[in-house]
Amino acid sequence: MIIRAMQVGPLQANCYIVGCEETRHAAVIDPGGDADKILLALANDRLTLKAIINTHGHFDHVSANKALKEASGAELMIHPDDAAMLPHLSQGAAQWGLRSEDSPAPDRLLADGDTVTVGRITFKVLHTPGHTPGGISLATDKVVFVGDTLFSGSIGRTDFPGGDFDTLIRGIHAKLFTLPDDTTVYTGHMEPTTIGKEKRTNPFCALR
Repeated sequence: MIIRAMQVGPLQANCYIVGCEETRHAAVIDPGGDADKILLALANDRLTLKAIINTHGHFDHVSANKALKEASGAELMIHPDDAAMLPHLSQGAAQWGLRSEDSPAPDRLLADGDTVTVGRITFKVLHTPGHTPGGISLATDKVVFVGDTLFSGSIGRTDFPGGDFDTLIRGIHAKLFTLPDDTTVYTGHMEPTTIGKEKRTNPFCALR
């Protein structure tokens, strides 16, 4: 499995390219901007984009949806509870004094327990709301991509519309902390961590 991480967009959110070494098919998780940079990285690795997966609907994680979709025809996916954000990204960005292209409608709505297959890679969808109502995490082969649900020593903000602290913490415990301790956690901002480290040391998760 190929994993390429890059910081994209004005808020420097983490975007991930996950590619299958056998088929050269790939998913892009959270394309928050800089579509040309993402497409160049795909080309350099000789990967064909098949899936665009949004862990949640905030503009800093989805602003390149339109450009990537138009360039590749890849299937765009998000949880239904966040899908309504996609046509209004420009409004969300404007609140930060920034600009964003609105996203096309998703091709597939993801629910808890669904799987997404890209080449030989299969992601399991974990519904982890709290930062947003439709926040999801994507687990595969001792790694999990969590968007803004969990960070190294921290958690996602819950003061945005639709956020809820108790819901976020419950989801972390029920969906993420049941994964093996050596699972690498790829976060929406900042550096990766592991499930075991966060279980032991994350101060927010001890507040449940």
